[in-house]
Amino acid sequence: MVAVELKAVRKAFGAVEVIKGVDLTIEQGEFVVFVGASGSGKSTLLRMIAGLETVSGGDILIDGKDVTFDEPAERGIAMVFQSYALYPHMNVYENIAFNLKLARVAKDEVDRRVRDAARILRLEDLLSRSPAQLSGGQRQRVAIGRAIVRNPKVFLFDEPLSNLDAALRVQMRLEIERLHRELGTTMIYVTHDQVEAMTLADRIVALDGGRIQQVGPPLELYARPNNLFVAGFIGSPKMNLIPATVIATSAGAATVALDAGPDTQLEMAIGGAEQGASVTLGIRPEQVEILSADSPAVPGATTLPARIEAVERLGNITYAYLDGGTPEVITVQVMGDVDIAAGEDVLVALAPHAVHLFDAAGAVMSPAV
Repeated sequence: MVAVELKAVRKAFGAVEVIKGVDLTIEQGEFVVFVGASGSGKSTLLRMIAGLETVSGGDILIDGKDVTFDEPAERGIAMVFQSYALYPHMNVYENIAFNLKLARVAKDEVDRRVRDAARILRLEDLLSRSPAQLSGGQRQRVAIGRAIVRNPKVFLFDEPLSNLDAALRVQMRLEIERLHRELGTTMIYVTHDQVEAMTLADRIVALDGGRIQQVGPPLELYARPNNLFVAGFIGSPKMNLIPATVIATSAGAATVALDAGPDTQLEMAIGGAEQGASVTLGIRPEQVEILSADSPAVPGATTLPARIEAVERLGNITYAYLDGGTPEVITVQVMGDVDIAAGEDVLVALAPHAVHLFDAAGAVMSPAV
């Protein structure tokens, strides 16, 4: 069953169009994350679903009903903002119950809903405390509780963890994931943090420039990005993107030479490539191998000479940042105990099966059929 449907939705502020015709269907019970850089349109799109921004064109349907011009209170949604926006003179119980009391819900029903929400969010022992006596994570749980008691058809989250420190963000991610699993309610979540997107989403909607760039499960966007934006945005660290040129083509294959090292060539099963075309080679940090200058060749791989500029040791894994003559450093992920150091001259091994190729317009080039 479809919970939310967007049909050719547009938003313009004067002559500036910030949402440029978005079509999207969200199923009942899905956890969908809008992700993108600042200015991509993700929060504006969420606010239009909530009814906090007017729509310049297109239609918004919630639970099959056209709500394009309905007031926020008529849409059956509840929204959790980046700011907790708790009333400082009310305790936790009163903050969670406030909207129900405004709606003149019966006192017994208010109490039942508040205590149910407190149980789900593990706030039972905090109901008599004021917001000033709570941690940031506890305050955000209260804000979520205020949304839960309304029994919405759709939860909307607008970067709810941005004000929390790193440890609390991890804890709250787990809380929100558990909440979705327990309630089974449709959730739409906006973030610029792709780690949140990867860990929470059933499907990610990657936005850039007011347009959807790709929609799919997290691992699909990670392993099979549609374009350079998705390739560079999804993944931490991001995919290595290296300029290259097609130097030869044959039936269903192309030979690509890296601009930084013309002698570094890969033959790839790519259809439709044209000789002389500028392309971008993409490869994930964990799929690059560092070899010493005297290491034996890796079967099927090609190598690029490079120098290690920096090493970042994180315990179980290590990130090495290499200068291979490319516009950006090449990031390589290795095991934490690998013996490497800044200043070493090494070889970077690139296996063609792990490489993505993008054309001059940034679109992924499909393998030959």
